[in-house]
Amino acid sequence: MRIGFIGLGNMGAPMAQNIAKAGHKVFGFDLNEINVEGVVVENEIKKAVTGKDVVITMLPDGKILKSVYQEILPLITQNSILIDCSTVDVETAKLVAFNAKSKNLRALDAPVSGGVVGAKNGTLTFMVGGEETAFKSALPLFDIMGQKAILCGENGLGQVAKMCNNMILGISMIGVCEAFLLADKLNFDRQKMFDVVSTSSGYCWSLNAYCPAAGVGPPSPADNHYIPGFSTELMLKDLTLAKKAAQTVSSQIPLGAHAQKIFKSFAESNGKGKDFSAIINYLGDSS
Repeated sequence: MRIGFIGLGNMGAPMAQNIAKAGHKVFGFDLNEINVEGVVVENEIKKAVTGKDVVITMLPDGKILKSVYQEILPLITQNSILIDCSTVDVETAKLVAFNAKSKNLRALDAPVSGGVVGAKNGTLTFMVGGEETAFKSALPLFDIMGQKAILCGENGLGQVAKMCNNMILGISMIGVCEAFLLADKLNFDRQKMFDVVSTSSGYCWSLNAYCPAAGVGPPSPADNHYIPGFSTELMLKDLTLAKKAAQTVSSQIPLGAHAQKIFKSFAESNGKGKDFSAIINYLGDSS
């Protein structure tokens, strides 16, 4: 297939590269000058999307996504598929999909889980909203970029899935960090704490796969000076989206809202540019 890829940042570049490695012709565009092995990086967005079978976007927020779609929709061939892998608010996801369909284009919202490592290794999980026929057509690309793609329902529900997933992640990471810090003050060894909890009812991804305590459990950003696998800024973004969505539908999320407040304080302190699991140090300093 001939594929346009808009947004060649930390996530988009390795995703585009994996598609190119699989034998597809990929034409990319980014506002920053960048070279991506196997990808033809165009100097105009028009060149990247015109005449392509599929156009994939990986962009920072909903405002930019709407602006990009406004620019590219008139340029894309009818019946082509648009796959947006950005994490944005549900309303924006629905709006851009509606605008695409009005021009006889097929649109999917497909935010991802797995971070930069998952993008590089092709092990992302895609949470997809849109029509089943479009999903099936795009499935070979999801299989290249990730290990799993789940059709969650109509347009917008991919974003709902991502939002809910990451709200759980943010809450659970704070809980794991608080448990380690309490164990520290009670003179309970961190390795023994991990050995017990990782095989008990406290088992969770934030502990078992992404432990925030350095030198404990499998390798994680904690073992690499908290260089981001998933940044504090992105966690704050997702928790803020969840908070706003909950307000829209009058849903009570006391833990989610409090997690958002804590990550906001961490980001405004010294958390920017660090992995979200570095919040263990912020919580420790605050106690």
